[in-house]
Amino acid sequence: MRKKQRTRINRKRSNWFKDSWDYIKESKNYIYSAIFLFLAGGLVGFIFQGYFENYLLEIIRDLVDKTEGLSTEGLILFIFWNNLGSAFISILSGMLLGIVPVMSILVNGVLLGFVMNKAIAVEGIFTFWRLAPHGIFELPAIFIAVGLGIKFGTFWFSGKNIKKEFYRRLRSSLKVFLTIILPLLIVAAIIEGLLIGLG
Repeated sequence: MRKKQRTRINRKRSNWFKDSWDYIKESKNYIYSAIFLFLAGGLVGFIFQGYFENYLLEIIRDLVDKTEGLSTEGLILFIFWNNLGSAFISILSGMLLGIVPVMSILVNGVLLGFVMNKAIAVEGIFTFWRLAPHGIFELPAIFIAVGLGIKFGTFWFSGKNIKKEFYRRLRSSLKVFLTIILPLLIVAAIIEGLLIGLG
């Protein structure tokens, strides 16, 4: 009896992963769009950093205030919950024509471009390789979440049964969130928290 239950559970997990990967493949153009928007935002933030300096420095100060004095474990938890909330909101808010995830990924790109500009000015181009490990797992998770959010917002124009398509995309996005995005963000938080806390 227990063996049959384990078999059913393993089969269900396998189906969830397969469904998740299939939906990611179906959404690949939207994920590529998220990557493009992030890079475009990064370029703008890097080149035109003076135009956004006051606003972006305020964001950075707020982040520093929230993390100051945290232990390594506290940093890991902060990074995890912050990224988890951002990814979840990016997916769900996508139903509003994808506007929120688009704006979110652009702002994050501009912020990273701004930080890279400042870091390179102080430490040189090789600072990029020191910062790169921070995004190995985090960025793919965010790109997937934003891409799914943008795709979610296009259900209005799918030309299919809108209500049915809404639930299909919502259900598929949540599966991806639980099976792909969540594990990536757990690993990302651990790596980034350790790098910052022990660095």
